Amino acid sequence: MTVATLALEDGVVLQGTAFGAAADAVFELVFNTSMTGYQEIMTDPSYRGQAVVFTVSHIGNVGINREDYESLRPQVAAAVLRSLSPLVSNWRAENGLSEWLAKNGVPGIYDVDTRYLTRKLRSQGTLKAALSTCGTAPEKLLQMARDWPGLDGRDMVKEASITEPQVWGNDAGTAWVPRLPDAAADAHIVIYDYGAKQNIERHLASWAGKVTIVPAGYTAEQTLALKPDGIMLSNGPGDPAGLPYAVEAVRGLIHSGVPIFGICLGHQLIGRALGGCTCRLKFGHHGGNHPVSFIKAGRVLVTAQNHNYMVDPATLDPQEVEVTHVSLNDGTLEGMRLRHKPVFSVQFHPEAAPGPHDAHDLFNQFFEMIKAAKEGC
Repeated sequence: MTVATLALEDGVVLQGTAFGAAADAVFELVFNTSMTGYQEIMTDPSYRGQAVVFTVSHIGNVGINREDYESLRPQVAAAVLRSLSPLVSNWRAENGLSEWLAKNGVPGIYDVDTRYLTRKLRSQGTLKAALSTCGTAPEKLLQMARDWPGLDGRDMVKEASITEPQVWGNDAGTAWVPRLPDAAADAHIVIYDYGAKQNIERHLASWAGKVTIVPAGYTAEQTLALKPDGIMLSNGPGDPAGLPYAVEAVRGLIHSGVPIFGICLGHQLIGRALGGCTCRLKFGHHGGNHPVSFIKAGRVLVTAQNHNYMVDPATLDPQEVEVTHVSLNDGTLEGMRLRHKPVFSVQFHPEAAPGPHDAHDLFNQFFEMIKAAKEGC
Protein backbone atom coordinates (compact mmCIF):
# COMPACT_ATOMS: atom_id res chain seq x y z
CA MET A 1 0.00 0.00 0.00
CA THR A 2 1.22 3.51 -0.87
CA VAL A 3 0.85 6.30 1.68
CA ALA A 4 -1.16 9.34 0.56
CA THR A 5 -0.97 12.76 2.23
CA LEU A 6 -3.74 15.37 2.39
CA ALA A 7 -2.79 18.88 3.58
CA LEU A 8 -5.40 21.56 4.33
CA GLU A 9 -4.63 25.27 4.12
CA ASP A 10 -5.17 25.70 7.88
CA GLY A 11 -2.23 23.39 8.61
CA VAL A 12 -4.05 20.09 9.24
CA VAL A 13 -2.29 17.12 7.60
CA LEU A 14 -3.88 13.68 7.25
CA GLN A 15 -2.34 10.50 5.93
CA GLY A 16 -4.09 7.50 4.46
CA THR A 17 -3.83 4.97 1.66
CA ALA A 18 -3.39 6.05 -1.96
CA PHE A 19 -5.56 4.87 -4.83
CA GLY A 20 -6.14 6.07 -8.37
CA ALA A 21 -3.30 7.95 -10.09
CA ALA A 22 0.15 8.60 -8.62
CA ALA A 23 -0.02 12.41 -8.75
CA ASP A 24 -0.28 15.69 -6.87
CA ALA A 25 -3.45 17.79 -6.96
CA VAL A 26 -4.57 21.14 -5.52
CA PHE A 27 -8.27 21.94 -5.08
CA GLU A 28 -11.19 23.16 -3.00
CA LEU A 29 -12.29 20.46 -0.58
CA VAL A 30 -16.06 19.88 -0.36
CA PHE A 31 -18.21 17.06 0.99
CA ASN A 32 -21.10 15.21 -0.66
CA THR A 33 -23.85 13.52 1.35
CA SER A 34 -25.26 11.25 -1.39
CA MET A 35 -25.55 7.59 -0.43
CA THR A 36 -25.27 6.33 -4.02
CA GLY A 37 -24.11 7.55 -7.42
CA TYR A 38 -20.39 8.16 -6.96
CA GLN A 39 -19.77 7.71 -10.70
CA GLU A 40 -22.31 10.40 -11.58
CA ILE A 41 -20.82 12.69 -8.93
CA MET A 42 -17.23 12.21 -10.08
CA THR A 43 -18.14 12.82 -13.75
CA ASP A 44 -20.22 15.95 -13.02
CA PRO A 45 -18.36 18.89 -14.68
CA SER A 46 -19.58 21.19 -11.88
CA TYR A 47 -16.87 19.62 -9.69
CA ARG A 48 -13.94 20.90 -11.74
CA GLY A 49 -11.37 22.39 -9.38
CA GLN A 50 -12.78 20.51 -6.39
CA ALA A 51 -12.09 17.30 -4.50
CA VAL A 52 -15.01 15.44 -2.95
CA VAL A 53 -15.11 13.99 0.54
CA PHE A 54 -17.77 11.26 0.40
CA THR A 55 -19.70 11.02 3.65
CA VAL A 56 -20.96 7.52 2.80
CA SER A 57 -18.59 5.13 4.51
CA HIS A 58 -17.85 2.55 1.78
CA ILE A 59 -17.36 3.16 -1.95
CA GLY A 60 -16.28 1.15 -4.98
CA ASN A 61 -18.36 -2.02 -4.93
CA VAL A 62 -20.41 -1.16 -8.03
CA GLY A 63 -17.37 -0.13 -10.10
CA ILE A 64 -17.69 2.04 -13.21
CA ASN A 65 -20.02 1.44 -16.17
CA ARG A 66 -20.83 3.12 -19.47
CA GLU A 67 -24.46 3.96 -18.63
CA ASP A 68 -23.91 6.24 -15.64
CA TYR A 69 -21.49 8.83 -17.04
CA GLU A 70 -22.47 12.49 -16.72
CA SER A 71 -19.44 13.35 -18.86
CA LEU A 72 -16.91 11.07 -20.49
CA ARG A 73 -14.20 11.33 -17.82
CA PRO A 74 -13.82 12.08 -14.12
CA GLN A 75 -14.12 15.80 -13.44
CA VAL A 76 -13.14 15.88 -9.76
CA ALA A 77 -9.59 16.89 -8.90
CA ALA A 78 -9.38 14.09 -6.31
CA ALA A 79 -11.50 11.73 -4.21
CA VAL A 80 -11.41 11.32 -0.42
CA LEU A 81 -12.96 8.16 1.07
CA ARG A 82 -13.33 6.41 4.40
CA SER A 83 -13.18 2.93 2.86
CA LEU A 84 -12.53 1.64 -0.67
CA SER A 85 -14.05 -1.68 -1.67
CA PRO A 86 -11.41 -4.22 -2.75
CA LEU A 87 -14.01 -5.98 -4.91
CA VAL A 88 -16.23 -4.90 -7.81
CA SER A 89 -19.38 -6.99 -7.90
CA ASN A 90 -22.03 -5.11 -9.90
CA TRP A 91 -23.10 -6.84 -13.11
CA ARG A 92 -22.80 -3.61 -15.15
CA ALA A 93 -19.25 -2.79 -14.04
CA GLU A 94 -16.56 -2.51 -16.72
CA ASN A 95 -13.79 -0.95 -14.58
CA GLY A 96 -12.86 -0.66 -10.94
CA LEU A 97 -12.93 2.79 -9.38
CA SER A 98 -9.20 2.94 -8.62
CA GLU A 99 -8.20 1.71 -12.10
CA TRP A 100 -10.54 4.19 -13.77
CA LEU A 101 -9.19 7.15 -11.78
CA ALA A 102 -5.61 6.04 -12.45
CA LYS A 103 -6.29 5.85 -16.18
CA ASN A 104 -7.58 9.44 -16.09
CA GLY A 105 -4.84 10.91 -13.90
CA VAL A 106 -7.00 11.54 -10.80
CA PRO A 107 -5.51 10.73 -7.35
CA GLY A 108 -7.44 9.53 -4.33
CA ILE A 109 -6.99 8.81 -0.64
CA TYR A 110 -8.86 6.44 1.69
CA ASP A 111 -8.47 5.23 5.28
CA VAL A 112 -9.03 8.79 6.50
CA ASP A 113 -11.62 10.09 8.95
CA THR A 114 -14.18 11.58 6.56
CA ARG A 115 -16.53 12.36 9.45
CA TYR A 116 -13.85 14.60 10.96
CA LEU A 117 -13.28 16.31 7.60
CA THR A 118 -17.01 16.86 7.05
CA ARG A 119 -17.50 18.39 10.51
CA LYS A 120 -14.45 20.57 9.93
CA LEU A 121 -15.78 21.88 6.60
CA ARG A 122 -19.21 22.52 8.11
CA SER A 123 -17.71 24.60 10.91
CA GLN A 124 -14.90 26.40 9.04
CA GLY A 125 -16.28 26.46 5.52
CA THR A 126 -14.76 25.24 2.26
CA LEU A 127 -10.97 24.90 2.47
CA LYS A 128 -8.20 24.82 -0.09
CA ALA A 129 -6.14 21.64 0.09
CA ALA A 130 -3.50 19.57 -1.68
CA LEU A 131 -3.15 15.79 -2.04
CA SER A 132 -0.13 13.70 -2.95
CA THR A 133 -0.15 9.99 -3.80
CA CYS A 134 3.46 10.04 -4.99
CA GLY A 135 5.44 11.05 -1.91
CA THR A 136 5.45 14.85 -1.92
CA ALA A 137 6.37 16.18 1.51
CA PRO A 138 3.56 17.55 3.72
CA GLU A 139 5.31 20.92 4.03
CA LYS A 140 5.33 21.36 0.26
CA LEU A 141 1.70 20.30 -0.04
CA LEU A 142 0.71 22.85 2.60
CA GLN A 143 2.47 25.60 0.67
CA MET A 144 0.82 24.46 -2.56
CA ALA A 145 -2.61 24.70 -0.95
CA ARG A 146 -1.95 28.16 0.48
CA ASP A 147 -0.50 29.50 -2.78
CA TRP A 148 -3.35 28.22 -4.95
CA PRO A 149 -5.61 31.14 -6.00
CA GLY A 150 -8.87 29.23 -5.57
CA LEU A 151 -12.03 29.46 -7.68
CA ASP A 152 -13.53 32.85 -6.79
CA GLY A 153 -13.75 35.08 -9.85
CA ARG A 154 -12.21 32.45 -12.16
CA ASP A 155 -13.72 31.23 -15.41
CA MET A 156 -13.84 27.46 -14.89
CA VAL A 157 -16.50 26.99 -17.55
CA LYS A 158 -14.00 27.30 -20.39
CA GLU A 159 -12.41 24.07 -19.13
CA ALA A 160 -15.74 22.20 -19.16
CA SER A 161 -17.57 23.50 -22.25
CA ILE A 162 -17.46 22.13 -25.76
CA THR A 163 -15.78 24.31 -28.40
CA GLU A 164 -18.08 23.62 -31.36
CA PRO A 165 -21.86 23.11 -31.58
CA GLN A 166 -23.10 19.52 -31.45
CA VAL A 167 -26.42 17.82 -32.09
CA TRP A 168 -27.29 15.42 -29.28
CA GLY A 169 -27.49 11.74 -30.16
CA ASN A 170 -28.36 8.75 -28.02
CA ASP A 171 -25.75 7.41 -25.63
CA ALA A 172 -25.58 4.36 -23.39
CA GLY A 173 -27.43 6.13 -20.58
CA THR A 174 -30.42 7.15 -22.70
CA ALA A 175 -32.13 3.86 -21.85
CA TRP A 176 -32.73 5.14 -18.30
CA VAL A 177 -34.74 8.17 -19.56
CA PRO A 178 -37.62 6.83 -21.70
CA ARG A 179 -39.02 8.95 -24.51
CA LEU A 180 -42.19 10.76 -23.47
CA PRO A 181 -45.43 9.78 -25.26
CA ASP A 182 -46.35 13.37 -26.16
CA ALA A 183 -42.94 14.09 -27.66
CA ALA A 184 -42.84 16.98 -30.11
CA ALA A 185 -40.83 15.95 -33.16
CA ASP A 186 -40.71 19.51 -34.46
CA ALA A 187 -39.42 21.18 -31.29
CA HIS A 188 -35.81 22.35 -31.20
CA ILE A 189 -34.08 22.97 -27.86
CA VAL A 190 -30.66 24.59 -27.56
CA ILE A 191 -28.51 23.81 -24.51
CA TYR A 192 -25.77 26.17 -23.37
CA ASP A 193 -22.94 23.90 -22.29
CA TYR A 194 -21.40 25.48 -19.21
CA GLY A 195 -20.48 21.94 -18.13
CA ALA A 196 -23.80 20.23 -18.78
CA LYS A 197 -24.58 16.89 -17.20
CA GLN A 198 -25.60 14.38 -19.83
CA ASN A 199 -28.78 13.45 -18.01
CA ILE A 200 -30.07 16.97 -18.65
CA GLU A 201 -29.52 16.36 -22.35
CA ARG A 202 -31.22 12.95 -22.12
CA HIS A 203 -34.30 14.44 -20.46
CA LEU A 204 -34.63 17.17 -23.09
CA ALA A 205 -34.10 14.70 -25.95
CA SER A 206 -36.85 12.49 -24.50
CA TRP A 207 -39.35 15.13 -25.63
CA ALA A 208 -37.85 17.39 -28.29
CA GLY A 209 -37.24 16.39 -31.87
CA LYS A 210 -33.82 18.04 -31.92
CA VAL A 211 -31.38 19.09 -29.20
CA THR A 212 -28.40 21.25 -30.12
CA ILE A 213 -25.58 21.87 -27.64
CA VAL A 214 -23.66 25.11 -28.04
CA PRO A 215 -20.43 26.37 -26.42
CA ALA A 216 -20.63 28.58 -23.35
CA GLY A 217 -19.22 31.51 -25.32
CA TYR A 218 -22.07 31.63 -27.84
CA THR A 219 -23.71 35.05 -28.03
CA ALA A 220 -27.47 35.52 -27.87
CA GLU A 221 -27.45 36.38 -31.57
CA GLN A 222 -25.65 33.16 -32.51
CA THR A 223 -28.09 31.09 -30.49
CA LEU A 224 -31.22 32.82 -31.75
CA ALA A 225 -29.99 32.29 -35.33
CA LEU A 226 -30.48 28.56 -34.68
CA LYS A 227 -34.21 29.28 -34.23
CA PRO A 228 -34.70 27.43 -30.94
CA ASP A 229 -38.12 26.75 -29.47
CA GLY A 230 -36.57 26.59 -26.01
CA ILE A 231 -33.20 27.28 -24.38
CA MET A 232 -31.61 25.39 -21.52
CA LEU A 233 -28.91 27.09 -19.45
CA SER A 234 -26.96 24.22 -17.92
CA ASN A 235 -25.07 23.57 -14.74
CA GLY A 236 -21.33 24.16 -14.64
CA PRO A 237 -18.33 24.74 -12.39
CA GLY A 238 -17.00 27.73 -10.53
CA ASP A 239 -18.04 31.29 -9.79
CA PRO A 240 -20.72 32.96 -11.98
CA ALA A 241 -19.00 36.30 -11.31
CA GLY A 242 -16.17 35.11 -13.56
CA LEU A 243 -18.51 34.79 -16.58
CA PRO A 244 -19.46 38.29 -17.78
CA TYR A 245 -19.77 37.09 -21.39
CA ALA A 246 -22.33 34.47 -20.33
CA VAL A 247 -24.32 37.03 -18.31
CA GLU A 248 -24.47 39.31 -21.37
CA ALA A 249 -25.70 36.46 -23.57
CA VAL A 250 -28.35 35.41 -21.06
CA ARG A 251 -29.61 38.98 -20.81
CA GLY A 252 -30.13 39.04 -24.56
CA LEU A 253 -31.85 35.66 -24.53
CA ILE A 254 -34.27 36.77 -21.81
CA HIS A 255 -35.31 39.78 -23.90
CA SER A 256 -35.89 37.52 -26.95
CA GLY A 257 -39.00 35.93 -25.44
CA VAL A 258 -37.86 32.35 -26.16
CA PRO A 259 -38.71 30.02 -23.22
CA ILE A 260 -35.69 29.51 -20.95
CA PHE A 261 -34.97 26.98 -18.21
CA GLY A 262 -31.86 27.41 -16.05
CA ILE A 263 -30.30 24.77 -13.80
CA CYS A 264 -27.68 25.50 -11.10
CA LEU A 265 -25.06 27.75 -12.77
CA GLY A 266 -27.70 28.60 -15.37
CA HIS A 267 -29.96 29.77 -12.53
CA GLN A 268 -27.16 31.95 -11.14
CA LEU A 269 -26.48 33.48 -14.56
CA ILE A 270 -30.15 34.40 -14.92
CA GLY A 271 -29.97 36.08 -11.51
CA ARG A 272 -26.92 38.13 -12.54
CA ALA A 273 -28.48 38.97 -15.92
CA LEU A 274 -31.43 40.46 -14.02
CA GLY A 275 -29.08 42.70 -12.05
CA GLY A 276 -28.87 40.45 -8.99
CA CYS A 277 -25.77 39.51 -7.02
CA THR A 278 -24.28 36.10 -6.34
CA CYS A 279 -22.19 35.17 -3.33
CA ARG A 280 -20.30 32.20 -1.94
CA LEU A 281 -21.95 29.84 0.52
CA LYS A 282 -19.99 28.80 3.59
CA PHE A 283 -19.54 25.16 2.56
CA GLY A 284 -21.89 24.82 -0.41
CA HIS A 285 -24.68 22.37 -1.08
CA HIS A 286 -23.48 18.97 -2.29
CA GLY A 287 -25.63 15.86 -1.98
CA GLY A 288 -28.80 14.01 -2.90
CA ASN A 289 -30.93 14.70 0.19
CA HIS A 290 -31.52 18.48 0.35
CA PRO A 291 -35.12 19.45 1.24
CA VAL A 292 -36.58 22.34 -0.76
CA SER A 293 -39.93 24.07 -0.30
CA PHE A 294 -41.93 24.31 -3.54
CA ILE A 295 -43.89 27.33 -2.37
CA LYS A 296 -46.83 27.46 -4.78
CA ALA A 297 -47.57 23.74 -4.56
CA GLY A 298 -47.14 23.60 -0.79
CA ARG A 299 -44.82 20.61 -1.19
CA VAL A 300 -41.35 19.62 -0.07
CA LEU A 301 -38.99 18.26 -2.74
CA VAL A 302 -35.95 16.17 -1.81
CA THR A 303 -33.32 17.34 -4.28
CA ALA A 304 -29.81 16.71 -5.60
CA GLN A 305 -27.53 19.73 -5.31
CA ASN A 306 -23.99 20.71 -6.23
CA HIS A 307 -23.03 24.38 -5.95
CA ASN A 308 -20.85 26.71 -3.88
CA TYR A 309 -22.55 30.00 -4.86
CA MET A 310 -26.07 31.39 -4.56
CA VAL A 311 -28.25 34.19 -5.90
CA ASP A 312 -29.07 36.81 -3.24
CA PRO A 313 -32.86 37.28 -3.48
CA ALA A 314 -32.63 40.67 -1.78
CA THR A 315 -30.89 41.99 -4.91
CA LEU A 316 -33.71 40.95 -7.27
CA ASP A 317 -36.74 43.09 -8.17
CA PRO A 318 -39.87 41.41 -6.69
CA GLN A 319 -41.99 43.14 -9.34
CA GLU A 320 -40.03 41.20 -11.95
CA VAL A 321 -39.06 37.99 -10.15
CA GLU A 322 -41.15 35.51 -8.16
CA VAL A 323 -39.36 33.20 -5.73
CA THR A 324 -40.67 29.66 -6.30
CA HIS A 325 -38.36 27.43 -4.23
CA VAL A 326 -36.46 27.93 -0.96
CA SER A 327 -33.99 25.67 0.85
CA LEU A 328 -35.35 24.24 4.08
CA ASN A 329 -31.80 23.76 5.37
CA ASP A 330 -30.62 27.37 5.27
CA GLY A 331 -33.32 29.48 3.58
CA THR A 332 -31.33 30.19 0.42
CA LEU A 333 -33.01 30.86 -2.91
CA GLU A 334 -33.56 27.59 -4.79
CA GLY A 335 -35.89 28.60 -7.62
CA MET A 336 -37.45 31.60 -9.36
CA ARG A 337 -39.48 32.61 -12.38
CA LEU A 338 -39.99 35.86 -14.26
CA ARG A 339 -43.46 37.33 -13.98
CA HIS A 340 -43.60 38.72 -17.52
CA LYS A 341 -41.27 36.42 -19.50
CA PRO A 342 -41.26 32.63 -20.11
CA VAL A 343 -38.18 32.12 -17.94
CA PHE A 344 -37.68 30.01 -14.83
CA SER A 345 -34.75 28.40 -13.04
CA VAL A 346 -33.76 26.23 -10.12
CA GLN A 347 -30.57 25.96 -8.09
CA PHE A 348 -30.90 22.20 -7.62
CA HIS A 349 -30.65 19.35 -10.17
CA PRO A 350 -34.00 18.01 -11.46
CA GLU A 351 -32.27 15.59 -13.86
CA ALA A 352 -31.59 13.36 -10.82
CA ALA A 353 -28.25 11.77 -11.60
CA PRO A 354 -27.93 10.43 -8.99
CA GLY A 355 -31.52 10.77 -7.70
CA PRO A 356 -33.93 11.59 -6.17
CA HIS A 357 -36.67 12.05 -8.77
CA ASP A 358 -38.94 14.52 -6.93
CA ALA A 359 -38.19 17.39 -9.33
CA HIS A 360 -38.50 15.59 -12.68
CA ASP A 361 -41.75 17.46 -13.32
CA LEU A 362 -39.78 20.67 -13.93
CA PHE A 363 -38.86 19.30 -17.35
CA ASN A 364 -42.57 18.86 -18.08
CA GLN A 365 -43.09 22.46 -17.00
CA PHE A 366 -40.45 23.53 -19.51
CA PHE A 367 -42.04 21.43 -22.27
CA GLU A 368 -45.49 22.90 -21.57
CA MET A 369 -43.98 26.41 -21.73
CA ILE A 370 -42.46 25.60 -25.12
CA LYS A 371 -45.71 24.13 -26.43
CA ALA A 372 -47.63 27.21 -25.32
CA ALA A 373 -45.12 29.50 -27.06
CA LYS A 374 -45.30 27.49 -30.28
CA GLU A 375 -49.10 27.63 -30.21
CA GLY A 376 -49.01 31.39 -29.65
CA CYS A 377 -50.63 31.26 -26.24
